[in-house]
Amino acid sequence: MTLKRLVLIFVLTPIAVLLAVSALFGSWQEPQFQSRLELYQTNIALQAQAWQSEDSSDDNFQGIREAILGEQPIESATKQYQEARQSVQANLDKVNNKLAQLRSQLEITPTPPKPLPDIPPTTKTSKEGKQQLQKSLKQLQKLLAELDLRLGILQAQQGQTDTALKTWSELQQRSDINPEFGETAAVLSGLWSNPPRLLQNAQERIQKNLEGWFRSTALVKLYQLQQRQDALSAVKAAQQETAAQAVLKLALIGTIPTFAALIGLILLILLFAQRLLKGKASLLAQNADIPWSTPWDGETILQVFVVGFFFMGQIFVPLVLSLIPIPRPVADVRFQAFYVLVSYLLVASGALLVLYFSLKPFFPLPEFWFRFRFQDKWFLWGLGGYCAALPIVVVVSLINQQLWQGQGGSNPLLQLALESQDGIALGIFFSTAAIAAPFFEEILFRGFLLPSLTRYLPVWGSILISSLLFAIAHLSLSEILPLTALGIVLGVVYTRSRNLFAPMLLHSLWNSGTLLSLFVLGSN
Repeated sequence: MTLKRLVLIFVLTPIAVLLAVSALFGSWQEPQFQSRLELYQTNIALQAQAWQSEDSSDDNFQGIREAILGEQPIESATKQYQEARQSVQANLDKVNNKLAQLRSQLEITPTPPKPLPDIPPTTKTSKEGKQQLQKSLKQLQKLLAELDLRLGILQAQQGQTDTALKTWSELQQRSDINPEFGETAAVLSGLWSNPPRLLQNAQERIQKNLEGWFRSTALVKLYQLQQRQDALSAVKAAQQETAAQAVLKLALIGTIPTFAALIGLILLILLFAQRLLKGKASLLAQNADIPWSTPWDGETILQVFVVGFFFMGQIFVPLVLSLIPIPRPVADVRFQAFYVLVSYLLVASGALLVLYFSLKPFFPLPEFWFRFRFQDKWFLWGLGGYCAALPIVVVVSLINQQLWQGQGGSNPLLQLALESQDGIALGIFFSTAAIAAPFFEEILFRGFLLPSLTRYLPVWGSILISSLLFAIAHLSLSEILPLTALGIVLGVVYTRSRNLFAPMLLHSLWNSGTLLSLFVLGSN
């Protein structure tokens, strides 16, 4: 066994595995982005429920309204906020328990049996961990206070005034929150008390600490009590305008994916029926059992992924970027977007260079390797695969949410895209997610890894393993199941079409749809 092989197998590969496992376990206690996304959508639904037509008694209007918002939007929103609150409270309890454990560890100073450095690494790590936990604690406390303010308004709007007053009273009694939240809770309690109490800073607190439907609802209540008809009329007019916009947003982010998912469901039924009736002559059976001719062995596969993917992405590129004198954290959203794009392009370029030099000794490659053909049915495969992936991934995601209960981390790019309403920044995010990512990841996972595995596994096994590794490479525990499901669809599309344009199109459509939804939700 050569020195190169020894270093690759017994040094570099274990390090890469440890890095991946460490990153995955690091995402264990991080909140899922999906939970935050659902609250954004809930807030838009609350705004939309104020929508009224010229004839609100019209049956057609009521039918459209219920189709978009559901029969009881406020009740549904209350349930959503209660579930979110329970999740945040559970995470808050976990963080408090961990902090208590760390404090007890730091307070204990054992007598060492032999001389040790002045600052033991374990103590330093514990202190850093304590700082990180304290930061998480403050964020969770702030989020819990915001949820309680909003939950009380939802309860009050359903006639549960006593419950709402209790929610706000408990919030005021907490000493671990910003006093502004307690003052806002006092303002809301005064508005819904019997008799009502109007505090001097009521309007200021409402406008500062509430937003969207919650702000307008509280202001309507305030202006009604103050008998300020002009201000009341202005708020209600703004409510109607915002409600009409919210309805359009819900229709956009709900109708198009639902329609595509319905097409995908029909397509899946037809494909499986064709497979049962026609057997190997069906589309699903096309190229299903034909492996690639692979002239390299597992050492080359390890080299590409360990050196090209993990070390480039986890060590080399982050180290290079850390040497650049950039103020951190970066506040400018355009610069953040550009930084993400440059980082991704550096990782992709490094990995593709390693791939090229690893395969160069085997040139010219056998037929069907890294195949790009415009004159083919790749567009139909890509578009059909996108529609088929929607119902599959949605079902898997619902199961996944029940397993992780709002934890497990998410791609940080999603949060940036949601909160950014800058056109240039969104354009850069789109370049990263909908162009660069599909090109690089499909070449690496479908173009190289999947065919290489057919040397050792049947095609279906290669699809499954490459999909799992594709999901793990995103380094978020909560994304492993949904991304594995998406990877399987991408693998099926590629093995059947034998054209990399097909999975690239599917991947690009998927990421583009996600970004579009985030842009619409974030514009609330």
